[in-house]
Amino acid sequence: MNEKLGIKGKIGYGIGAVGKDMVYMLSASYVLYYFQDVLGVNAVAMGIILLAARIFDAFNDPIMGIVVAKTKTKWGKFRPWLLIGTLTNAVILFLMFACPPTLNGAGLTAYAAVTYILWGTTYTMMDIPYWSMIPAITKGGKERENLSTLARSCAGAGSAIVSVVTLIAVHALGGMFGGNTAREIEILGFKYFSLVVAILFVVFIIITCVTVSEDSTVNLETASVKDMFKALLSNDQAMAVVITIVLINCAIYTTSNLVIYFFKYDFGGTGWYKSYTLFNTFGGAISILAMMILFPILRKFMNCIKIFFLSLFMAVAGYVVLLTLAFTWMGNVFILFIPGFLIFSANGMLTVLTTIFLANTVDYGQVKNHRRDESVIFSMQTFVVKLASGVAAFVAALALQILSLSDKAVTEADQTFDFSLAVESATKVGLRMIMTILPVILLLVAILYFKKRYMLTDERLEEINNQLKNN
Repeated sequence: MNEKLGIKGKIGYGIGAVGKDMVYMLSASYVLYYFQDVLGVNAVAMGIILLAARIFDAFNDPIMGIVVAKTKTKWGKFRPWLLIGTLTNAVILFLMFACPPTLNGAGLTAYAAVTYILWGTTYTMMDIPYWSMIPAITKGGKERENLSTLARSCAGAGSAIVSVVTLIAVHALGGMFGGNTAREIEILGFKYFSLVVAILFVVFIIITCVTVSEDSTVNLETASVKDMFKALLSNDQAMAVVITIVLINCAIYTTSNLVIYFFKYDFGGTGWYKSYTLFNTFGGAISILAMMILFPILRKFMNCIKIFFLSLFMAVAGYVVLLTLAFTWMGNVFILFIPGFLIFSANGMLTVLTTIFLANTVDYGQVKNHRRDESVIFSMQTFVVKLASGVAAFVAALALQILSLSDKAVTEADQTFDFSLAVESATKVGLRMIMTILPVILLLVAILYFKKRYMLTDERLEEINNQLKNN
């Protein structure tokens, strides 16, 4: 086993997380907008592509885990796949956002499908070995826990960077490289911005591969899809948490997929993307502060289950306030910070809480089924999050098709540059309703379902811990 991981290795590993989550956020947040709104791919077709790709990607995760586990080279089993996956993913990312302008119709849809599915496959190729290599570069215990925390924090920083700079950079680069209309600016801007992100991604992962040294003999535990569902079906509390995660993520992701359209076509103005960027910056900061500060403060006064319900009600209240403001007055982006604070802070705490609840179900399952399915249960978390994101993307795309946003937008935007005129009043109302009322319904269902099904109170967990100690 390696000596204790040094500062250089920790920094190098963290830098890799920044790069890979920059790439992930660019794809997750903008691929629907790029193909559907900018290029004009049919929204339903795009929704089907995103849903099918994410479901395939979710099933592909355990397969890639098995491939990595069976790899044996003098450089280890993780770093070769990390580098191969990064190089191929970076190329595919650029190609995905550099669609030939001559394509249209079926050819354009096929291009979107092929590049997005390839992007998901190659991202899995590097993401699985990146996280799986932690046991191979640490000695365990506190060192392993600290490195995981550092990497997650760096990943959050990478996501935040892309959330903040993407549209500003896209419009700047699009104008720099000769774009005249709003559509031309976005086409060129996404092309060159994706190239910048792809290059940074490769450089950052190379730094990771060079600065960390893995133990090539470490064993990697992998869980098949069959193992995941078997463990889930035999653990009613894990099932309760997983279904709740799906409901919450479908709600949050539906909004996150539509919020860019809300700012462009409803909030409006030629500088709509600056308001969108400001809102995202505020939201990202609030989510992080909620995880790091608000949750620990609340934990001093109430248990996790109470904080969980409080977070869900905060999110519901945020959506209600957002809908109210949309129908009354939202002339300044700062007024949207009020619902934004409620929704983003709730989302930050829910991210922490669902992980805690899943960990609790591992102990419960050990007592109930006499086996500890830790790796299997947490593999299921990745699986259902990806599944929920696919379902939410499909719902958002279906909504866009019904509202016919893109058809009106391209015509009006090219003629007048007045994006607030790009949709009729009825379409604006539809967008507002879908991005607020649907999430509220899903969150209320999550509240009722979780309250009925989840039984692992602090008292019950204490009993379980005592049983495990005595066995």
